[in-house]
Amino acid sequence: MGERNYLYLERIDSPAQLKKLDGEQLRIYCDELRRYIIEACSVNPGHLASSLGAVELTVALHYVFDTPDDRIVWDVGHQCYAHKILTGRREAFLHQRMLGGISGFPRMDESPYDAFGGGHASVSISAAFGMAKACELRGEQRRIVAVIGDGSMTGGLAFEGMNNAGASRSTDLLVILNDNNMAIDQATGALKSYLVKITSSVHYNRFKQHLWALLSHTPRLLRLLQKTGNAAKQVLLNKSNLFESLNFRYFGPIDGHNLPELVRTLRALRDIPGPKLLHVLTVKGKGYTPAERDQTTWHAPGRFNPETGERIAARHEAARYQDVFGETVVELARQDPRVVGITAAMPSGCGLSRMLEEMPDRCFDVGIAEGHAVTFSAGLAAAGMVPFCAIYSTFMQRAFDNVIHDVAIQHLPVVFCLDRGGLVGEDGVTHHGFFDLAAFATIPSLTIAAPMNERELRNLLYMALHAGKPYLIRYPRGYGEGVAWRGLPFETVEEGRGRRLRDGERVAVLSIGTAGNAAARAVERADAAGIHAAHYDLRFAKPLDEQLLDEVAERFERILTVEDGMLRGGVGEAVTACLADRGYRGRIERLGIPDRWIEQGKPEELYALCGYDEEAIYRKVVEAGA
Repeated sequence: MGERNYLYLERIDSPAQLKKLDGEQLRIYCDELRRYIIEACSVNPGHLASSLGAVELTVALHYVFDTPDDRIVWDVGHQCYAHKILTGRREAFLHQRMLGGISGFPRMDESPYDAFGGGHASVSISAAFGMAKACELRGEQRRIVAVIGDGSMTGGLAFEGMNNAGASRSTDLLVILNDNNMAIDQATGALKSYLVKITSSVHYNRFKQHLWALLSHTPRLLRLLQKTGNAAKQVLLNKSNLFESLNFRYFGPIDGHNLPELVRTLRALRDIPGPKLLHVLTVKGKGYTPAERDQTTWHAPGRFNPETGERIAARHEAARYQDVFGETVVELARQDPRVVGITAAMPSGCGLSRMLEEMPDRCFDVGIAEGHAVTFSAGLAAAGMVPFCAIYSTFMQRAFDNVIHDVAIQHLPVVFCLDRGGLVGEDGVTHHGFFDLAAFATIPSLTIAAPMNERELRNLLYMALHAGKPYLIRYPRGYGEGVAWRGLPFETVEEGRGRRLRDGERVAVLSIGTAGNAAARAVERADAAGIHAAHYDLRFAKPLDEQLLDEVAERFERILTVEDGMLRGGVGEAVTACLADRGYRGRIERLGIPDRWIEQGKPEELYALCGYDEEAIYRKVVEAGA
């Protein structure tokens, strides 16, 4: 970062110092916060646009409330960069998302100001209500605030939390709905339409402005006229307010970038008892023109020139796995009218944007609602379609029961496409997809495959379409190996069969998925060093290729398994159990993710940390073959 020239930013390391600023100084501080976030993220990429849109809201919250005694629960955490900076982590923010640095998301073990950790959506209301109820039971005078984006409001857990909290009228809880009409991609669904109707009602907004001009200065009058105000809203909107029907007092909408109005409103709401919701309108990417113009791209843009907005992307000859999936599923859908696509608020991230554009009637973005995405897919399959349900591995954890109860037990032909499998890198512990192979392997009748490269992914998608049963294909974030795949004829892959990539003696390496590419390079290096190890690509985590394992057990006295997943309950453990049942007496060593939480860092750093990068595999092969 260059010369900073900040008036107030470097003076503020806590909310207590923030409270010493006056109105004009606060405005300047917000501008400096926004500039600091832009400059820092230009060289150390992160989730930019959401945090830019929440700067004034963050400053107003810490200015009005007495944090950390009062507690702010940030939903997801994409919007929390200003929060981190003004709570004593300004310099540490320059190393956020790096190995050994601070997280890009709220973490309770990182700061007392991070009241609750979060990387997944829709959890804030339930967690904040739990805190508020605990304070009530313990007789503590704390104010609890949940800040949730409109995209996260589409998750069922948000409504479960509101339903429960609304029934407890004595518990003080403030929910702030940060409405920017976006998740990562454009917001979808009936809730989006409802919020637009609220914010676009001319009569309602005129009434709101007059009402708040009075009430923002007189909290007592606010309480006295609340019922009148609520009734007037219903008349002007000609329908019941969704949030008030859940026993939340609804206030707003207000401009989330008008700092004086935010401060006045939060002060007025601070002492109103019971559950209440403040509807705040913000612009994702606010204050940075490129991010405002292309909010999806600038959600997490990578490195860029902060002056020009030019993105500095590394050049790759290979395609991203999400794009291989996206192009292939469109190709399959053109051939077979049964094919439909489903995503949970991640059409661009999962690669389904192309299908949404070309076949909008056969591709569905259901919002941040993974459980619904799976059961909706089950319903489609039960009625004769073949759904390709594309969800990040870490988010699919939330739909585990739906996979069991609604798909697997009924043997429905749903193809689960789990993007971001394994260690995903800088997003860290909440986003790693390292539980999938171990967790889903426990489900009977579910086939689980992990391609080694782009062509394998393409062929497995083709096979899954014609399998007529539940299928799960798991692949990583990022770019492939550069092998040819686009436009090639589909090849048949026999279910449950692996392949021998290199023959050898004494030592056999058994890999699953893209971890096999590092294994292949390590085995090649070992061969040049005089250690001639064999290499097998298992392809399927379930069912295992028992014929291949019989061959390995008969020929090799040392076996190494390599996977980009948890060792506990993982593929290596399944291989070990299978060979033990067959009386194998050789030595098996398993490489993968150990039984501990893995923090953020570049993927290659994390592979090395866990001991299954190319160098670690090479050392193990040489050691085993010596």
